[in-house]
This record gives sequence, structure tokens and C-alpha cells, in this order.
Amino acid sequence: MKILIVEDDFGSRKLLQNILTPYADCDMAVNGEEAFEAFKLAWEDNVPYDLICLDIMMPKVDGLEALKKIREYEKEIGINISAEVKIIMTTVLGDPKNVIQALYKGGATSYMVKPIKKNKLIDEIKKLGLIMEVVD
Repeated sequence: MKILIVEDDFGSRKLLQNILTPYADCDMAVNGEEAFEAFKLAWEDNVPYDLICLDIMMPKVDGLEALKKIREYEKEIGINISAEVKIIMTTVLGDPKNVIQALYKGGATSYMVKPIKKNKLIDEIKKLGLIMEVVD
């Protein structure tokens, strides 16, 4: 499995990397602009991401804008909705407006409010069908 972690905060990026590395190859991006470029390059190299953990509040291009660009690019290259990359929005913003904007308007697969707990994240990835067993 291949995962892109998009997080401007070093500590949050490192936490997600530590949780997810036993399950996948993890790449990092520090803002939405880098995330979109990494996503696009992965498709061009024919090794797309299976999962993107995408923070909302970031400099340059925020997570919601990156989400929109990713979904638009998938449509451009003819990806079926069922084959879209799974995107978990990770944020401190738990208010209904941001949840609705990410999930229903933006096309995110899931939404998690920080602080991210290992068991909760792994359970969410299991629900998405990307992992079967927990690695200790």
C-alpha cells in the first residue's frame, strides 16, 4: 500500500508516519500544493496512492482546495468514483460546516478530528478495506 501524508505540522506528520509505516510506504507533503503535485506524479509514474491523510488548515493551498484538485484530476483522467483514492481529512476543525464541506461537497472518504489516536485511525483504514490486520 502507498500513503501520502499531508500535514504542515512536523509533530503531526511524524505521528502519522509512525502509525502508518508498518502498513505502507509513506510519502510526505507539507501543504496542498505539494500534495497535489505528489498525487499527480504518482499517477504519471503509474504507482498511485491508496490513501491520503490530508490536513485542512495549511499554508499556500489548504486541504479542501487540494481535495478539490485531486478529485478534478481523477475525473480528467477517467477514474471511476469507486476507484478514487481514499482520502481521510485530518483536522482540529470538528465543526459541522467543515465536515460537510470536506465529506459531502469535497468528496473526502472520511474525516478525523485531531488529536489522531492510533487505534481510531487504524480502524478507519480497516473500514476502507485497505488493511486487514493490525500490525504491532
